Amino acid sequence: METAPKPHKTEKPLIIPIFIMSSGCPQHCIFCNQKIAAGNFTHDITKNVFDGEVASYLRWNKDKLGGIEIAFYGGNFTGLPPDYQKRLLSWADTYIQKGQVDSIRISTRPDYLDDNQLIFLHRHGVRTIELGAQSFNDEVLHFAGRGHNAQVTVKAITLLKSHGFKTGLHLMAGLPRDTREIFMETLARTVELQPDTARIHPVLVFQDTPLADEFREGRYQPLSLDESVEWCCLAWEKLVPEGIRIIRFGLQTTPEMKQEGAVLAGPFHPSFGSLVYSAIFYSATLKLLRDIPNHVRKLHFQIAERDLSNFRGFNNRNIEAIKKLYPDAQIVIDSHGNGLNGHLLMTTESGKSFSLDIPGLM
Repeated sequence: METAPKPHKTEKPLIIPIFIMSSGCPQHCIFCNQKIAAGNFTHDITKNVFDGEVASYLRWNKDKLGGIEIAFYGGNFTGLPPDYQKRLLSWADTYIQKGQVDSIRISTRPDYLDDNQLIFLHRHGVRTIELGAQSFNDEVLHFAGRGHNAQVTVKAITLLKSHGFKTGLHLMAGLPRDTREIFMETLARTVELQPDTARIHPVLVFQDTPLADEFREGRYQPLSLDESVEWCCLAWEKLVPEGIRIIRFGLQTTPEMKQEGAVLAGPFHPSFGSLVYSAIFYSATLKLLRDIPNHVRKLHFQIAERDLSNFRGFNNRNIEAIKKLYPDAQIVIDSHGNGLNGHLLMTTESGKSFSLDIPGLM
């Protein structure tokens, strides 16, 4: 008998990102180029810039059921001067007081937290803190130039939970010295720590980074696109059934990434997340098909409309793969606007039905 997946801790909120562009970082990580990864935002955030960003999101997302959060990303928020932290948080708190935003989230380093800092953050509306963990292997962290070991992240998560914060971990796949086995160990440690959410970012080699030099000199080889999709699917299989919601696979594509020479190597794809979700759906579909003989004449799938593109796969590759497995079958796909996300229902020509739920999508 299969164990039911643990319930997810939160509904997905609308996140309004404000990028602080590496501000507060004590050193430069080997992989980091925020002007490419986040976009060429200004380092000096003015109130007009801040209000303009928030207004642009609120204009089109007035009724977000999962709540609305202002998030400070792209740097080490708790490494900023206290007066600057307070100013940014006060601007965000204005929207909380108006009832337009529910709370604030920040991204920061695990070695820049203490009790006094967390009391200050909570007092000023911060309810979620995402940590740049990257890996739970000390050698990987050392070669990435992180400046802290894995135990620091363990202590930080424990401290955050003791203060009542929701927690998230940023994990990177394919850093120097990383292997599939080491990445699996990182996932296992993540399960032990039980953050609310995780982000999984396969490493891209950006220009003007120490990692670019390592790549050019042949000392670093990034993951291939297929490998990175596989590793992300492993993350889904390990984390989601344990109630840890994965809120993003890969970096969001910026205009700067599309510039010639900006991304030197690595699994860059403008629809990377779709590739991962397509692979997740194909794996689930194969489970439905495992007892179906290949001479079957008809396969009728029913899915939620929202899941249709991921079920079909990027460029319809999932359907083409199913056709190769069942060359004589007529494949019928019905999608429903009110269908349950992540629920697959399949019926054969004999009328026998099979169903499967993908954890984390329901």
